[in-house]
Amino acid sequence: MVKIGLERIDTQEGVMVEALLDSRATRLVISSEFAKKQGFKLKKLERPMNVRNVDGLLNKEGPIEYIVEVNIYYQGHRKRMEIDVIGGQKWMVILGIPWLACHNPEIDWKTGKVKMTRCLEECSKQWRPVQGKLGWEKQKEEEAKEEARRRREEKEKKKQKKEKTMEVKKVAKEWKI
Repeated sequence: MVKIGLERIDTQEGVMVEALLDSRATRLVISSEFAKKQGFKLKKLERPMNVRNVDGLLNKEGPIEYIVEVNIYYQGHRKRMEIDVIGGQKWMVILGIPWLACHNPEIDWKTGKVKMTRCLEECSKQWRPVQGKLGWEKQKEEEAKEEARRRREEKEKKKQKKEKTMEVKKVAKEWKI
């Protein structure tokens, strides 16, 4: 999972979302529920496209009838792409081969680290200024805040675990266990 920014083309408003990187997905996918909730402009396809799930069966929600056009932001890189809108998805966004081929990222599948060191020349590495800050700076700030929150939660859990351990030791000592 990677945290990406999705920007609506019509309003230039964006949202941060966790996306699944899937090297077996031949397209990019966005959940219809998520797309509607976030106000993405749906473009109707001239002809619906049947879609098969990983198990090879046709998607029970039916064919792809809509796409959304967005700017996808990740680690200072921006790419304008069309994403298929599909109902009944577990993930909000799946980045498949088209995005992976464009950026050719180095992925450590064990740690989940993604490095953007091998992009093709057509990759747009510019962030658009948003409310006086570059999107990259804004994303870094949000990631730092999230990391600080996660560390505080981990610290609190360790503290609670230590307190419980002390209680158990105290009870064991009183009961002479």
